[in-house]
Amino acid sequence: MSILRKHLFDLPEGVIYLDGNSLGPLPKSVPARVAQAVTGQWGAHLIKGWNIDGWMAQPSQVGDRVGRLIGAAPGSVVMGDTLSIKVYQALSAALQMRPDRRVILSDSGNFPTDLYMAEGLIRHLGGTHRLHTVSPEAVMANITNEVAAVMLTQVDYRTGRLHDMAAITKAAHAAGAVMIWDLAHSAGALPVDLAGSGAEFAVGCSYKYLNGGPGAPAFIYVRPDIADRIDPALAGWLGHAAPFAFDLDYRPAPGVERMRVGTPPVLQMTALDAALDVWEGVDMAALREASIALSDRFIAEVEARCPDLVLASPRDAQQRGSQVSFHFAHGYAAMQALIAHGVIGDFRAPDIMRFGFTPLYIDAGDVTRAAEILARIIGERLWDNPAYHARQAVT
Repeated sequence: MSILRKHLFDLPEGVIYLDGNSLGPLPKSVPARVAQAVTGQWGAHLIKGWNIDGWMAQPSQVGDRVGRLIGAAPGSVVMGDTLSIKVYQALSAALQMRPDRRVILSDSGNFPTDLYMAEGLIRHLGGTHRLHTVSPEAVMANITNEVAAVMLTQVDYRTGRLHDMAAITKAAHAAGAVMIWDLAHSAGALPVDLAGSGAEFAVGCSYKYLNGGPGAPAFIYVRPDIADRIDPALAGWLGHAAPFAFDLDYRPAPGVERMRVGTPPVLQMTALDAALDVWEGVDMAALREASIALSDRFIAEVEARCPDLVLASPRDAQQRGSQVSFHFAHGYAAMQALIAHGVIGDFRAPDIMRFGFTPLYIDAGDVTRAAEILARIIGERLWDNPAYHARQAVT
């Protein structure tokens, strides 16, 4: 059964969009919903919108919708703030849960901001902890009884290499460590079973496969059985048990609600809520099957047409997420040329051309046409143009 829903997205004519793993395209339902929030709610109701339009409940309601896509129980996911903030919250809480341990274990495939947040937290804790970063393949061997928290991104943002969530979480727990998963490249890309894994924490963003738009809010998951014991390092007003009591002392709200920090970004949350409508009725197993078929097709087409490109992603589909990456010495310029010819992917240093595959709006014809255009860019050296070598701020 096809899960293609291209008609629900506002995609530019003539463009093949293979960058939804970085920023999802605009669902057609979003503009009207946001316009209604601007004029019909903010404009018409002013501050009454917090009550009349349910703005204050958005983080939990939208969190439950995201939770369905990542295998989380209702009431265990809340939206708000940025992914960096959610990483900080999860990691600081994890370290408090293991006060006698001093090692944070991560890997070189983790997204840099997660590592930066860990380094910053360590500095503010007085340097008493240590971040131990190993190769992805060495993670299991380094989960020892010194590790307080294992913090990993499930899908490598550069290569698409996929960690085994169940196996690593089990190993972390066997060693007495707390498990934190970053699902930025997993949510909406492949089936995730957070509840089944037993992981204590998970975080992620919603502007990639979930199509929430630039700046869309992040999410945090806390395993329900520990949620009431977490002491938030960022004790924000809206994580208080009674925000409008205006107590001078902080009392954490029950459950995952205590991980709320600041005022909900109502317009961004509205856009995300509308975007999530395209996921209604989508079977994640069927999505995964379609994603693998598209990715495998692209690998075969590119390798047959572009021998100068070297596969950077795992060849085994079960070991990668919903993206495919290739090494190419002139990858940045080649990607700029490709974009100029109507196929949008992106580049990651030092030499990776990266392509995302979202079966909701990408089909087999798109994949074949993209490979044909890429072959022309490489074969005719169309990338060797000064205009394509000029580095832009965002790659």
